[in-house]
Parts: sequence; C-alpha cells; structure tokens
Amino acid sequence: MLFHLLYPLSEHFAVFNVVRYITFRAAAAVVTALVLTLVLGPGLIRWLRRLSIGQNIRAEGPDSHQQKAGTPTMGGVLILFSMVVPTLLWARLDNVYVWLALAVTVLFGAIGFSDDLLKVKRGSNQGLTAKAKFLLLALVAVAGGVILTYLPNDYNFTPTIAFPFFKTAVFNVGLLYIPFVALVLTGASNAVNLTDGLDGLAIGATMIAAATYAIFTYIAGNSVVAGYLQVTYVRGVGEVAIFCGALVGASLGFLWFNAHPAEVFMGDVGSLALGGAIGIVAVLSKQEIVLLLVGGLFVVEALSVILQVASFKLTGRRVLRMAPIHHHFELVGWAESKIIVRFWILAILFALVSLSTLKLR
Repeated sequence: MLFHLLYPLSEHFAVFNVVRYITFRAAAAVVTALVLTLVLGPGLIRWLRRLSIGQNIRAEGPDSHQQKAGTPTMGGVLILFSMVVPTLLWARLDNVYVWLALAVTVLFGAIGFSDDLLKVKRGSNQGLTAKAKFLLLALVAVAGGVILTYLPNDYNFTPTIAFPFFKTAVFNVGLLYIPFVALVLTGASNAVNLTDGLDGLAIGATMIAAATYAIFTYIAGNSVVAGYLQVTYVRGVGEVAIFCGALVGASLGFLWFNAHPAEVFMGDVGSLALGGAIGIVAVLSKQEIVLLLVGGLFVVEALSVILQVASFKLTGRRVLRMAPIHHHFELVGWAESKIIVRFWILAILFALVSLSTLKLR
C-alpha cells in the first residue's frame, strides 16, 4: 500500500525513491511487525486470560509441563495480525506471489484457529480429528499448487524442482508439481506444529527460517544475482522477501512474550500458519528441497515422532523416552531453557548450511 502511495512522490521528492528498494521495505516490515506485536501483545494476553482461554496439557506429557496448564493460548492470532498488516503496508499489492503467501498462511491459521477453539470449548486436547485437519490443510495446499501450476507464462513460474549442490539438476515435473506443493506445505505445517512443545522453541526456529528465506526470495527475484548464483529466476518473487521480513518481526515480537516461562502460547492457529508460511515461501523461491536444510530442526522433530511410532508398532519398543525429541531431552534431565537455546543453535547451523548451497554447485 505504502509503495503505491509513496513511490509516485519520488518524482517530486527524491527521498521517496528509497521505497522502490525491496531491502528497505523488507527492513521496514520487520520493524513494523515487531512494534505491532510488542504494542498489542499485553492487551491480547489480558483478553485471553479474561476469557479463560488457557492451554490444556496432555496427561502423558512431562510432569514439568503440568504447571503450564491455564497459560493463555491462541496467541498465534497476534503473530498473524502482526505479519499480515506490515506485508500489506510495505509490499506491492499487484504481486500475485505476495497474495498467495498471505492466503496460504491465513487459511492454515484459520484451520488451526478452529482446532484451538474446539479444544477450548471441550476443555481438552481434542480439537479437530487428525484426519479432518490433514484434509483441510491438504485442500488449501492443493489449491495453492494448482494456482502456481496454471499461472500465465508472463509470471515466469514453471513447475520445476531444483536440487541443491547440483546446478543442472532442475526437473520439470508438470502436473506432479501440484501434489509436490501439497506435500511441502502440509509437511512444513505439521513439522512446525510438532516442534511447538517448549517455550519459544518453534517461534525462534521459525524466525531463523524466515530470515533465511528472505535471502532466498530476494535472490530468486533478482535476475542478475540469480543468474550469477545459478538459481532459478522467478520474476517478481523478490516481493515475498517483505512477507518474510514481516514474519521475522512478528516472530521476534512474539518471542518477547513466549520466552521461557511463557506468558502466552501460539496454539495451532500459530504453528500451522507459520509452517504454511515457511512452506509457501520455499515453493515460491523454488527452494523446496533446501527446506529440508533451512527447516532442519523441524525435520528432526518430525522424524523423531515417525521413528518413535514406527519402532513401537514394529517392535513394541520406544527408541526415545518421549517424542518429539525435545521431550526426550527433558526426561533425560536437560533444563527446558538449555534445550531451547541448543536447538536454536542447531537451527542456525542448518540455516547456514542451506545458504552454502548457493555457492556449492
């Protein structure tokens, strides 16, 4: 919005010329989202407490978590609002990729909101059934894949999959790109949801992933840089860096309230939306496979659950004391704050490795 209002003024006032730079607007989105979150956060927490919208802790969870029962939840609405508004303010509103990123994020958040609302009404951890939740997420994800696959040629977006470390490993998969997009979006969303089990863990890792993808989207949208680094160029996708910037700012602001001991939890409205946001920017920047590295921490968390379930069903034995893996370390005796910080360090290392793929080709 502000781009369309301020940039035309650059003909008369040179200072407004800065608005045309994606880097400036991305930075502005970070600050705007951060300020919005910090300003609105206390009021939202008080409102959630007044309505008795508190977290229900599963009985089989670690004993240390039982004292968290009643902590306000559904704080993900604050994250969503604080990232949507700055994106609309600073991004170009004639960019289809920005609208698609917002749509997927908000719709995934709406599914999470429905799940959280049912949990609050029932006073338990039982919201939407796993099947219903998956089908709703898949429906949105497939719709996103269809839109991208059938974009007009003017958008320069092709149904291709690129593999890191190999500059010529780019494959056009045609209509198979639709289920591939669905897999990326639903997988990312569920992985972030599984990671959201300790104060600040998921939001910190999301912030790191969003900052990383801000770089990837900027590069993919710049023909010169994309050509130099030999990555797929997608005309106009650089604007999504502003969306990523807003996500970074909103995550940083929410971490202020979600840091251990948390004053508010994001709930599924937050975790599903954040996973969808990371997934869709991975798709738009044509760095879907690299998501396995950028979101390496999320992948480890998801794999720990898969391994635990598979081992128990096949052998009757558990490989971890409890899944996801962050609970295993809790039961081993690590302090919650230590697990969180160490996992953030791992997330940063995964992000750095993913960025190295830009040159190691």
